[in-house]
Amino acid sequence: MKARAQDKPAKAPWARLKRQEAKKAGTTATGAAGAENTGPGKSGPDKSSPDRTSPDNVLAFPEPRGRRIRRNIVVAACVTAALVAGLIAAAIYSPVLAVQSVSVTGTKLLKPAQVQAALKPLLGTPLPQVSGSEVESLLKPLVQIKSVTTQAHPPSVLVVHIQERVPVALVKRGNEYMLVDVDGVKLSTTADPTSVKLPLIDGGAGNIGKDLFQATAEVLGALPANVLAKLSNASAKSVDAVELKLLDGQTVVWGNAGEKELKARVLEALLKMPADPANPVNTYDVSVPRHPVTR
Repeated sequence: MKARAQDKPAKAPWARLKRQEAKKAGTTATGAAGAENTGPGKSGPDKSSPDRTSPDNVLAFPEPRGRRIRRNIVVAACVTAALVAGLIAAAIYSPVLAVQSVSVTGTKLLKPAQVQAALKPLLGTPLPQVSGSEVESLLKPLVQIKSVTTQAHPPSVLVVHIQERVPVALVKRGNEYMLVDVDGVKLSTTADPTSVKLPLIDGGAGNIGKDLFQATAEVLGALPANVLAKLSNASAKSVDAVELKLLDGQTVVWGNAGEKELKARVLEALLKMPADPANPVNTYDVSVPRHPVTR
């Protein structure tokens, strides 16, 4: 037994001394740290809870690329919308775009100066604030105007295009002759009916009755200008018996106001036919436009 014990190698004494020194150094360091945190007004370290304020305990994750792109798009859209709104507001209220002149086109019965005078209240108003309804309201007293369209020419010109009512006949009233359209609206007057190449409605709106006058005016309104200029007068015994007189003395039997566009084309074609001195035409009957008759 003694021999076996002697055979087992003994641990080196230097290794044991080394472990003792290391243990002693660790104890001394811990004691020193504890001494620094103790003393008057200080308490020792709390070993039971970690330091939550240390930045080393916070993990920072990078923002997802899709979220960053969406955020940038939203910010860009908001900035763009704000800029557009600012530009629109500046255009609407800016005195730089105020109306300084009115350009008028399409007038024959009226003079451009009459339209410009009626639209004078719009001078100084920014172009984007000028509405079509406001222009129509200002021009309403001018009965010659049937419709109107406007166009803004920045920075300061308002262009107004006028579509006037078309006079189709003369109606005698006293010593004057009124130019009227298909609705019987009085457009202007003249003392010399020969100065206007329009037919005279016999009796006028007051004498022949509203229905007869309307039927006659509708017929005249369907005629092209070159045919209208060849008429002397128009009359109606009933709404189905409208007749026209040409300057050459010929009669046009029109009938009612139905198919007026077709009747107008047929009459225009008949009047373009060369005259036959051996068989002069006294009457053009287009009351049945698909089967016209001359006699």
